[in-house]
Amino acid sequence: MNQLEHFPLPGLGEQGDLNHLNRKLEKLSAVQRVEWALHHLPGNHVLTSSFGIQAALMLHMATRIVPDITVVLVDTGHLFPETYEFVDQLTERLGLNLRIYRAHLSPALQEKYYGRLWEQGLSGLKQYNRINKVEPLKRAFRELDVGSWLVGLRRQQSESRASLAPVRIQDGRYKVHPVFDWNSRDVYRYLRQHHLPYHPLWEKGYVSVGDKHTSRPLEAGMREEDTRFFGLKRECGIHE
Repeated sequence: MNQLEHFPLPGLGEQGDLNHLNRKLEKLSAVQRVEWALHHLPGNHVLTSSFGIQAALMLHMATRIVPDITVVLVDTGHLFPETYEFVDQLTERLGLNLRIYRAHLSPALQEKYYGRLWEQGLSGLKQYNRINKVEPLKRAFRELDVGSWLVGLRRQQSESRASLAPVRIQDGRYKVHPVFDWNSRDVYRYLRQHHLPYHPLWEKGYVSVGDKHTSRPLEAGMREEDTRFFGLKRECGIHE
């Protein structure tokens, strides 16, 4: 860790220093990036997870360094039954310090007032995501007084993530992507090395899992990003 202690910590508005830091972090391993973030970035740290296909990767990597790191799950109320089972499985196995946040309105009330937003095109999807994902996460960050957060995004996952850097500033917080440069084989090797599971729906052809109504298995001719939100968009708003 000594080499990491000399990395300059950029201010929230200092893009030049951030670029310099990212060039240094790019040379480190994913585990070293997590170590640096958890030991040197300010404020309370959280790891956000959707408990998707490869969620065990970041959950295991982070909790090996800080076992009681707060893990935030935003539950839309429309997750697959297999996802809820996966949450229970990993929480027990890894001893997760899990905090779950939800929208103020229940799924039933949302449907009563707005209809099925996920069936209302791109504008409906954006409103659905604001209500069920973006607002609950912002509330979580306020309540937990979060200064920096870790996520498992990777460049390979979609065009919208192709330019990911190790660290960025988002909404006044440091956001860390320790495995930004990993490919699917890297993930497979890590999970196998540590005897960690993929999400149960991996065996049914899913490469990305969110809500039941906006996730589908990968089929011939599809890009990975086409399996979410009917191919209309890739991001739910949390990472935009």
